[in-house]
Amino acid sequence: MKILGISAFYHDSAAALLVDGDIVAAAQEERFSRKKHDSSFPVNAARFCLEYGGVSIDELDAVAFYDKPFLKFERLLETYYAFAPRGFKSYLSAMPIWIKEKLMLKKLIKDEMSKIGPFNRKRTKLLFTDHHLAHAASAFFPSPYSESAIVTIDGVGEWATATIGKGKGHDIEILKEMKFPHSAGLLYSAFTYYLGFKVNSGEYKLMGLSPYGNPDSAQVRNFKNIITNHLIDMKEDGSIWMNQEYFDYATGIRMVKDEKWEKLFGFPCRKPESELEQRHADLALAIQQITEEIVFRMAKTAKTITAAKFLCLSGGVALNCVANGKLLGQNLFDGIWIQPAAGDAGGALGAAFAAHHMYYGNDKKIYGNTDQMKGSFLGPEYSDMEIKTMAESYKAPFCYYENFDDLCSSVADYLACGKVVGWFQGRMEWGPRALGNRSILGDARNKDMQKRLNVKIKFRESFRPFAPSVLNEDREDYFDIKTSSPYMLLIAQVNKKRRIPLPEDYHRMSIREKLYYLRSDIPAVTHLDYSARVQTVDPETNPRYAKLINAFKQKTGCGAIINTSFNVRGEPIVCTPEDAYKCFMRTDMDYLIVGNYVFDKKNQPGWKEEINWRQQYSLD
Repeated sequence: MKILGISAFYHDSAAALLVDGDIVAAAQEERFSRKKHDSSFPVNAARFCLEYGGVSIDELDAVAFYDKPFLKFERLLETYYAFAPRGFKSYLSAMPIWIKEKLMLKKLIKDEMSKIGPFNRKRTKLLFTDHHLAHAASAFFPSPYSESAIVTIDGVGEWATATIGKGKGHDIEILKEMKFPHSAGLLYSAFTYYLGFKVNSGEYKLMGLSPYGNPDSAQVRNFKNIITNHLIDMKEDGSIWMNQEYFDYATGIRMVKDEKWEKLFGFPCRKPESELEQRHADLALAIQQITEEIVFRMAKTAKTITAAKFLCLSGGVALNCVANGKLLGQNLFDGIWIQPAAGDAGGALGAAFAAHHMYYGNDKKIYGNTDQMKGSFLGPEYSDMEIKTMAESYKAPFCYYENFDDLCSSVADYLACGKVVGWFQGRMEWGPRALGNRSILGDARNKDMQKRLNVKIKFRESFRPFAPSVLNEDREDYFDIKTSSPYMLLIAQVNKKRRIPLPEDYHRMSIREKLYYLRSDIPAVTHLDYSARVQTVDPETNPRYAKLINAFKQKTGCGAIINTSFNVRGEPIVCTPEDAYKCFMRTDMDYLIVGNYVFDKKNQPGWKEEINWRQQYSLD
């Protein structure tokens, strides 16, 4: 049985192919189009999935779409009616698009599929699943559990903004749901907007800013009181009621009513790219802590009503690795599994799984304690011939290593000497995290590496932290974490033996002063609160990356390195060898490793482009 899953037309469009219940391929459209958060129909991603699987469109048993457009249209109409006459301008601009495109979705999907190849339009079966059911399916069916509780939390699907369900065998039952306009995801996005970051893109920046807040300050406590007394009512089951007098997302073009928020919090909406102040960090910490409490209460409710031993998480809020790490530390469940593409892109995979198991009734597969995500390396890969052809097209000198162990030894030397390395291997990752196949690497022990990577390589804000990759067998030598974290979705504390005590006046320092204070013997991956977003690396799922880290460990005694995504700010993670070479030449990277090919920046020809490449990418 062959099923193609599709997510599209909102943000992060993607495609995924299942063959007999196994994931053959999955990818986001942005990696091919080079447009961050591309929402267009994933023609390129779908074409890749089908070609990789050797499947034609006509061979598909079904194409599954990740939400139900008529239910979403119903929500829009009822919302505009409920808030009338407010939002009339928004209504007038939205309706023509919905009537012309979204309500004719079956025709639109088939028209777009025809760009991939010819097929019998009458024979092809189109299936549509609820948005949050797609999230739930993406979490439960590829998980290692035969039975589990499921929690999904995001901005909004059709009506639901969060659900609690139970998965067992080939079925998922949704037991509770929270409905629009009340949404933990939209609440977090509202603060993302107010603090000057881009909605549906900058939420992870808000999470990264929160540790700069002073957890013991009266200002943080005051901000939390304002949020819970004026903006939301948080219930014991984790659901929230949001006071729409302060929000504008239901019918307007902004997330919040700026003037009302300014009166509440005592400062105006921060302008993007402006200087960050302590009050911004304290407000970020306040909403982060409230979000963590919401997630914990929902998980506790899920435990109560399902009596399940395990929990699966998905939806955009499941990418909040700080909340995930703290939830794991509560020991509510024997195990927690999070879909690595927890956002809307993952809905493509979930829709395919829902069709395979719930529509066609196929049993869920269990592989012991292993999930079905193949380490999340589900994208395209490139041959030596393709890499060499790229190098020749740019007249780029390279060194080719016949022996991969020798290559790892050389790259370990580069890292140990403070060099920055672009690392491009095997199949591209599925999800927003680079997991060692499309990564930029550095030495976690180097106190200047975070600043260099942010300013000279990624061209992004200096406050943003970097994640460590650590051999799974060494994880507890560096971090307080009892389980593996292969998808970089858990925060853990750096071990106390590795920490450097903070000075007494630490919380009175400016944000800039805090940033460059030495906090541990792996300073480049230690955040302000001694936390780190950990990726554990296992030789079984990524043998080449594990071999490199092990080579670094043999040379330096350190089994942890910096891993950040192979891209610059506003650019999707690189997909092809050409993408990688362009990013390498545009930045201050020292070496590029593509397969067994090594490109030394010092030996490369001069780099010129007809237009300013930064104009291609809007700030995220």
